[in-house]
Amino acid sequence: MRIRKKTQDPVWKKSKRGFRGYPVLTVGYYGPDDTRATKVAVGLVREENGDAEVLERMFTTGSDARYDLSIRKRVAAHMEEQAAASVAMTHAILGCPHEEGIDYAEGTSCPECPAWDRVNPLASARAESLAEAFMRRLYLADEGDEEADSDDCAGAKEDGDGGPPAG
Repeated sequence: MRIRKKTQDPVWKKSKRGFRGYPVLTVGYYGPDDTRATKVAVGLVREENGDAEVLERMFTTGSDARYDLSIRKRVAAHMEEQAAASVAMTHAILGCPHEEGIDYAEGTSCPECPAWDRVNPLASARAESLAEAFMRRLYLADEGDEEADSDDCAGAKEDGDGGPPAG
């Protein structure tokens, strides 16, 4: 029989219960890489489709913020103070602790956190957009070839609607 260790963190317990209504306390962890959190952002969503208001940003230098007892107590105090019905959080680190447009220029990568370069959502979105444009261009080029060489594509036109291959 496996013995499970029960958590003493009331915020984590409440998050495991799932959505129980509004207000929802949001807890996000950020760090210079994906192994250590140095910033915790606590917010509150008061109603459905409402924006999250920032309650507090907490920082730590010596320890991982996810396991820092003083930070966990402050997050729990926010939960009690705001009477949060639900908690949305994960122990995963969401990204760089520095804020784009405040700590470094918008549209660029954080100079202090090179580990997040490979997972920069803006860069990822740009790469996806370029890939879609490339595929559209290939598809349009193939359509131009169909007119020139209709024998090669006769079977493809019979099978489908002439659109890009499903995949």
